[in-house]
Amino acid sequence: MRSKITVPDLRARKATAGRGERLATVTAYDATFARMMDAAGVDAILVGDSLGMVIQGNTSTLPVTLDEVCYHGRAVARGTQRAHVIGDMPFMSYQASTEQALTNAGRMIKEGGFESLKLEGGREIAEVVHRMTQVGIPVMGHIGLMPQRVHAMGGFKVQGRGDAMAEAILEDAMALADAGAYAIVVEGVPAPLAERITHAVDIPTIGIGAGAGCDGQILVCYDLLGLNDTLRPKFVKRFDEFFSRGVDAVKTYIDEVRGGVFPGAEHSFGLQGARSGVLPPNLPAATTSEGVPMTFHGASYGPTQ
Repeated sequence: MRSKITVPDLRARKATAGRGERLATVTAYDATFARMMDAAGVDAILVGDSLGMVIQGNTSTLPVTLDEVCYHGRAVARGTQRAHVIGDMPFMSYQASTEQALTNAGRMIKEGGFESLKLEGGREIAEVVHRMTQVGIPVMGHIGLMPQRVHAMGGFKVQGRGDAMAEAILEDAMALADAGAYAIVVEGVPAPLAERITHAVDIPTIGIGAGAGCDGQILVCYDLLGLNDTLRPKFVKRFDEFFSRGVDAVKTYIDEVRGGVFPGAEHSFGLQGARSGVLPPNLPAATTSEGVPMTFHGASYGPTQ
């Protein structure tokens, strides 16, 4: 197994400056998807507050609580061996004061299994980022389109199209880098602006809806796998169509259950013993056909033989 990816590893990956490969990161929310993403070789998994929309079915990320993020963080941490695990600080868990931010950040590290945290905002949270990094909590920034400010922004709209707003977002990026952030998510901005930001800071930028000029990219795993049959943002490339394939699989299951095809003999359990209802004492350990003791890797929630 390759070694665990750490904050220094990620910070060193400034691809646009010739320092390593571009970062491939995803958002996931449970152990099963975390194992899948980790097995594929992603660099980092973000447990995003987007779980409010993707998992809970809300229309925004705003209702998500600290306890909910920590719950999903523990699940992802259990399913991850190599990828770095990042937690999204939910809306109003860090904005009220620096003390509130430090307390909640500490909870997320201790109770959520996170290895670093992501905060939305720019210059106005630079002091919070500075204090968190001073006490050993690594911080990833997030600028541009910030979902926690959806109402203030008038919806999920591209940011930084005008000169004044573009300059403000650039200044936010530089403030976060100066405050000690190890990387910055750049979301929903014009590609030329994202590229300009990337060259202006000495830490990696991770784009989402920000063009190809960043040091890495992030997508929600449900989006890249095609698990959402209705939501199709312009910036998402669907690398598969898991939703439609899943519907077909479940239809086949329904047909086989109703037709008496499933379960077959290979999915059913028989009796061990000379006659029905009699089991020999001191049964030997399960073995393969070659007599080698069988070892099961990973948890099972039902009999395996």
